[in-house]
Amino acid sequence: MAQAKLNVDASKFDLPVVKATQGPDGIMVSSLANDGFVTLDPGFLTTAQCESKITFIDGKNSVLLYRGYPIEQLCEQSDFLEVAWLLRHGELPSRAEYDRFCADLNHRTMVGEDFRSFMASFPRAAQPMSVLASAINALAAFYPDTTDITDPGKLDEASRIIMAKARTIVSYIYRRRRDEPMLYPDVARGYVDDFLRMCFAVPYEPYESDDLSIHALGRLLIIHADHEQNCSTSVVRIAGSAHANLYSAIAAGVNALSGPLHGGANEAVLRQLEVIRDSGESVASFVEDAKRNGTRISGFGHRVYKCHDPRAEVAKHYLQELMARGDVDDRLPADERALFDIATQLEDIATHDDYFVSRHLYPNVDFYTGLLYRIIGFEPAMFTPLFALGRIPGWIAQYREMLADPGTRIGRPRQVYTGRTRRDYVPMDQR
Repeated sequence: MAQAKLNVDASKFDLPVVKATQGPDGIMVSSLANDGFVTLDPGFLTTAQCESKITFIDGKNSVLLYRGYPIEQLCEQSDFLEVAWLLRHGELPSRAEYDRFCADLNHRTMVGEDFRSFMASFPRAAQPMSVLASAINALAAFYPDTTDITDPGKLDEASRIIMAKARTIVSYIYRRRRDEPMLYPDVARGYVDDFLRMCFAVPYEPYESDDLSIHALGRLLIIHADHEQNCSTSVVRIAGSAHANLYSAIAAGVNALSGPLHGGANEAVLRQLEVIRDSGESVASFVEDAKRNGTRISGFGHRVYKCHDPRAEVAKHYLQELMARGDVDDRLPADERALFDIATQLEDIATHDDYFVSRHLYPNVDFYTGLLYRIIGFEPAMFTPLFALGRIPGWIAQYREMLADPGTRIGRPRQVYTGRTRRDYVPMDQR
């Protein structure tokens, strides 16, 4: 095995190098803790917490691979449930495996009446991600016989339950916010098709989702299905490393994703477009003000991608497809249609302005996804739960890879202490 050499004053260390199949190799630094040193890496920007075979990102060349398959090919030829199988098992399913997987999920989308009552107990105005995290965590209480993570069969069942019922839960959150009755699933429909019906149908009236909306939402779920060791995925792995059950670990991921710097970024983009619209200021003037003041423009730039975000290209394509349809005027009022014009102008300016190009501030996936969710019919508060719905297969795959890795240790980051040294207590009357 290759070795890296580290010299710190008179101390010398030989550190093993773990070879990557793609991307940067890893230098194993665990032994430093035994010799009086720890690595200090705020934000873990150059720290790998694990070896993984699930997702590969090459941010310099706009590459995103799930198990080796380019995201563009999966969006063009696959569907969300096939991608969920791929992330978990490492290979694309056979027809029999795929059909059985779809049937297993469809027949688990129903939740019991007690759980429906539990969902109805939340205030209608409750923050959707708080409700989603609580509901997923509560699944462990409703299905306690699936919480033993040492039993592969029970872990499989917990994975199916979360995948199936998260879709129902998100639709119930949406219906509750609108003071509308929560609908039962229809196992005869597809995963995305029935989700849209459960969100938007009127009871006792026939409902047909349009094919383009089904396909577009399915692509959004695919591009969000996994993204390597991001904040929420790292939280899922850390929780799982303590042998927290799968429900608890996924709920922890939902809570991390709820942060505005993570899953809430697409909502921030839409709010920013609304600010520009309501200000009456031109887009060009807004951009110049932002450049002059050093203000960040939401939806541009990415910590990993230093070129175009491949997920953004997929989202942009379907946004253009939906906007080109003849029923846009029926779906959106004029003030919301104006947001798409503002976004187009903003994108055009930023992609041709050297200020943005030189700083690698290209439109990221969040720039388009909020607009896409909106034209499909969802309000901004639901954008992050939809993100979470797509990310669940990746979280499950990452959790299970972590459990199966013999090198996994309970997560216990170190620190470099810079506080006061030892001192004696002073009684209150002497202070």
